[in-house]
Amino acid sequence: MAKFSPFEETLWYATAAPAPETSRLEGGIKADVCIVGGGYTGLTTALELARSGVNVVLLEAQEIGFGGSGRNAGHCTPTFTHYSLPQLRKMLGEPWAARLIKRQTRANDRVSEMIAHYKIDCEWQQNGYVMGAHTPSAMAAIRDKAREYNGVGARTRVLDKNEIEAMTGSPRFHGGWFHAEGGHLNALGYARGLARAVMSEGGSVHTYSRVTGLERVGEGWAVNTPEGSVLAEKVIFCTGAYTVGGWPGLDTTFKIQRVFVAATQPLAEDLRQCVLPQNTTIHDGRGDIYVYKYNGEGRIVASMFPMGRRGRDIAYTKQVMTDRLKWLHPQIFDEIHWEYFWFGELDMQYRTIPRLYNLAPGVVGLTGLSGRGVPTGSMLGAILSEWAMGMPKEELGLKLEPLKAAPFYMSFGPQLTLRYYRVRDWLAAKSDGAPLPPHA
Repeated sequence: MAKFSPFEETLWYATAAPAPETSRLEGGIKADVCIVGGGYTGLTTALELARSGVNVVLLEAQEIGFGGSGRNAGHCTPTFTHYSLPQLRKMLGEPWAARLIKRQTRANDRVSEMIAHYKIDCEWQQNGYVMGAHTPSAMAAIRDKAREYNGVGARTRVLDKNEIEAMTGSPRFHGGWFHAEGGHLNALGYARGLARAVMSEGGSVHTYSRVTGLERVGEGWAVNTPEGSVLAEKVIFCTGAYTVGGWPGLDTTFKIQRVFVAATQPLAEDLRQCVLPQNTTIHDGRGDIYVYKYNGEGRIVASMFPMGRRGRDIAYTKQVMTDRLKWLHPQIFDEIHWEYFWFGELDMQYRTIPRLYNLAPGVVGLTGLSGRGVPTGSMLGAILSEWAMGMPKEELGLKLEPLKAAPFYMSFGPQLTLRYYRVRDWLAAKSDGAPLPPHA
């Protein structure tokens, strides 16, 4: 078994609503569709199918949300991180780009609807998403972004320096972008709530049921676990960065990138009125990203990529996070205690766009969420359920393609890209005469 970061150290594990009662798969059962993977993508796929009357069984190797779905920082931002919408259209071509843009930019509507309908206890807050402009020259890209997203129906606007300072409490930004549909939540609580929703709709969820392999049986597939088997007409793999076995080669379609997440002690109420007073989620706008928000207890939950610094040197990484936070918010005079800190693994694709693989007749696999877990994983369930219910491949929201390993350069590409972003941020600040944060 692959060695992943400890799960029990996360803030979400300590604070999420309890998981629904599930059991290991024992013996043989039948299903129309078997889903492998109990994260957002697998759970929302199972939910869509169960709501449509499909007999669906979901198998999870560990507990619900064990992978990225239970470890991410809990931001829900219905955008694309690394590409503008025109770049996506050029890269993917039509109609694929238009379909994916529509799904992604409306993903938070789907998240909000599921949380409300199933009364999911996950600290859901939809107060908007803010991206800062860390230099004056960055405002041109901000204005382009607002125009592009508003053009596809999103509710966004450009912020001037005074507006973003009032919204975030930080004097460091020269302006920014506000996306009214952005939100944040308790990552594991959301996953557990989705599992409960699947079961309420008649779907079956089995945990600690690792898939050891598939066998062709007639027109269907036997999905085998150590203690049981599911005979299904169709099989969907949604295991992301935590793919271990199951289908040969699926774990070669991405490269793992680690992210560091930490949570402070609960901040005093008067300080919370000065730091993110509108309880938004925020991205500081740098290529070397720093994103943060509150949880339900008033803790700041922040995340960043540690690569290119000291990797798993936790003490140093916590100091970098403290210095960045206090630089962004000089009003924080008190000592910051990172009471929870953990690593999570991302399944990075070279284009940071999910890929849907045709593994065999009646079997598909999806990888490559690339850090866009909450909204992207939630909207992918609709696409995968449409495949399972027979939608022609030409009409799907993602192109169905042959299994293909990630390019070799992806082994070191993310680290080089982060170094490039840090240099780019530094040059932009120097060119504009803008101040640099510590450790830049």
